[in-house]
Amino acid sequence: MPKVLILTGDAAEDLEFFYPYQRLLEEGYEVDVAAPTAKKLQFVVHDFVDGFDTYTEKPGHTWPADIAFADVDPNDYVALVVPGGRAPEYIRNDPDAQRIVQHFMQAGAPTAALCHGPLLLAAAKTLDGRRSSAYPALSVDVETAGGTFVDGAAIVDGNLVTGRAWPDHPDWFRAFMEQLRKVAPA
Repeated sequence: MPKVLILTGDAAEDLEFFYPYQRLLEEGYEVDVAAPTAKKLQFVVHDFVDGFDTYTEKPGHTWPADIAFADVDPNDYVALVVPGGRAPEYIRNDPDAQRIVQHFMQAGAPTAALCHGPLLLAAAKTLDGRRSSAYPALSVDVETAGGTFVDGAAIVDGNLVTGRAWPDHPDWFRAFMEQLRKVAPA
C-alpha cells in the first residue's frame, strides 16, 4: 500500500489535518504523521467571524505523531501533505522538515499545502518560480520566496497543489488526489 506523509505539529488547524488524513485512509493509502517529535499533538480550530479582520482560534483535537522529522526517510513515501494552522510557522525552522519538503518538490512527487502550509515550502526554498495559493495574508510570504501568489482554491503548479484554507478542501484535495492517483494508485 502506498504511503503518504503529513508534516505537521502542535497548533495545526484541526480540519486541515483531519480532512486529508481521513480522505487518504478512505482512498486506501497508508498515512504517517510526522512532527518535530513523536508525541501527542494538540491541534486548534480556526473559524471566520463576520466583521473580524482575521480568524479566531480555539483548542481542537489531539492526535499522535507517528514519527519525528529527523527519522523520516522521504523515499518511503509517494506524496506529501502540509496542513495549515500555526504549526507551519515554527516547523518551517526545522532543517529536517525543510529537507523533507525539498525531497518531494525536487522529485516532482505530489505535494499539497494549505493555508499557512506554504510557509514551510517558502522556508525550504521551493516556491521560487512557482504559483501558489495560501491564506491571503501570506501573499507577501509567497512572493518574498520568489513565488507568484494566486488567490484560489486549488492552484496546481506541476506537482504542487495549494489552497487558501479549509473552505477550499473539496477543490484543493480533489486536485491533489487526481495527481496522487496518477503516480501511485492505492
